[in-house]
Amino acid sequence: MIQYALKCREGHCFDSWFQSAEAFDKLAASGLVSCAVCGGSDVHKAVMTPRVSAGRDADPAPAKPAPRLTEPVNRAEKAVAELRRKIEQNADFVGRDFAKEARAMHLGDAPERSIYGEARADEAKALRDDGVPVVMLPFIPNRKSN
Repeated sequence: MIQYALKCREGHCFDSWFQSAEAFDKLAASGLVSCAVCGGSDVHKAVMTPRVSAGRDADPAPAKPAPRLTEPVNRAEKAVAELRRKIEQNADFVGRDFAKEARAMHLGDAPERSIYGEARADEAKALRDDGVPVVMLPFIPNRKSN
């Protein structure tokens, strides 16, 4: 097993374990490595310091606790976390039915309410083209993450 420090296109840093260096390369090339914060698949290895053993007789230095992946570390991540909290608290998660639900509300076939969920890019474009007010969220819904 090997641990890599990783960074996504948006600048989020996180660590992850892989079976081998070759396994990381294969998964990354297939787009199967995603950011733990935003879900983006443009992820690459970040600069990291090697772990060096001090030897048997040396007193081990106290380990500095690693930041948890779920804790925002800068203002932008804190703002996204607050946005996520407000949306999840005040809107209904409709999952993959987002496009159908949004269109039904726009046409008056369903009562209006705040919703969030998943839509393919072509579905979101069709909604926007038809005047349905939608916005892409800068996070993956909690119900979608492990």
